[in-house]
Amino acid sequence: MDVRRSFAGVRRPWQSSHALLLIPIVLILVITVTDQLVPADVHLGPLLVIAPALTASFAGPGLTGLIGFLAVGAQMYIGWHFGVLFSRNVLVQILALTVLSAMTVFYCVMRERRLRQLAQVRMVAEAAQHVLLWPLPEQIGSMKIACLYLAAEAEAQIGGDLYAATPTDSGVRVMIGDVRGKGLSAIGEAALLIGAFRESAHHHTTLPALAAALEQSVARNLPNLGPEEEMGERFATVMLLEIPDDGHISRILSCGHPPPLLLAPGGAVTVPVHPAPPLGIQGPTPGAYTVDVFTFEPTDTLLLYTDGVIEARDADGVFYPLMERAAQWAGSSPEKLLHHVRRDLLDHVGGRLNDDAALIALCHASSTPRVHRHGPDLHLGGFGHGGRSVPH
Repeated sequence: MDVRRSFAGVRRPWQSSHALLLIPIVLILVITVTDQLVPADVHLGPLLVIAPALTASFAGPGLTGLIGFLAVGAQMYIGWHFGVLFSRNVLVQILALTVLSAMTVFYCVMRERRLRQLAQVRMVAEAAQHVLLWPLPEQIGSMKIACLYLAAEAEAQIGGDLYAATPTDSGVRVMIGDVRGKGLSAIGEAALLIGAFRESAHHHTTLPALAAALEQSVARNLPNLGPEEEMGERFATVMLLEIPDDGHISRILSCGHPPPLLLAPGGAVTVPVHPAPPLGIQGPTPGAYTVDVFTFEPTDTLLLYTDGVIEARDADGVFYPLMERAAQWAGSSPEKLLHHVRRDLLDHVGGRLNDDAALIALCHASSTPRVHRHGPDLHLGGFGHGGRSVPH
């Protein structure tokens, strides 16, 4: 079944182009016949140039050249029909139509070349983006995890938001963050933080020491990632989470990042945090960071997010009510929770975000997902960024 669908997807562009090909062919026939019916002082032959120009909008150089050849042939037939094929006026019209058709074909050749180059660039960019923000596995240590990334930029898969998770000897450590720079420098800073976290998470026993290591990495490398005049605008908010394999007490540290939501059978609450300044604002001083603790029961789901979610506005300027909406799906698995949030968030903003948005949902692997009480069960498919993927 999947193979048949794949072949059907390949055939569709070919079939649509050949179906549209009837339009310029019919146009050539109509102009040719009509030119023979109108008064002799009315010449419709020059209108034949519309046919190859129209074909270039949906077909490649081969079909465009074929329609141009038919248009020139029709112009010659009109001249022959009236016995003026070798008159100066008709020869000029034929020559002009031939040149214009050739230019249209040349345009199609250049367009096809640019499209191939663009396709290659997109493939390379997609590969680079996946290397930077590679998918998280379905389960890390004792935690089931799902993640979602919505990039604001058209044709992009990542931007300034970031996330990472890694198992440690005693549990699982998770990072989610938001780089405040712009353009390529933001992606560079995101790559810097993700790389630093993946390495430092295994070498520092406490979250303050880990945060200080990330701050040190940012301070050391930030000047190389962009112009000096933008230094004051480039910093990153980060949330670090540590979930032990044993016990229900988890630790969290915020560097200016929005606090996560804890979804329980009774609803949703915000995990209280005492945020330190974002990374890049102050030097690496472990004593400046406060570790907050909270109870993460087996029946709970933890939802981490970036401010692109809670600052998303609808047409009336109303912010997206994440806590209120997420509370409705407190009984869902992490995958289904992010599926619901994604669909509801895009509905709220009218289909397009103005800022990147990232979310991570976690629950204990030993817990059994409860049946969702607010809607039908949903089948989950693939998603570009996420361990247990959320469908588009």
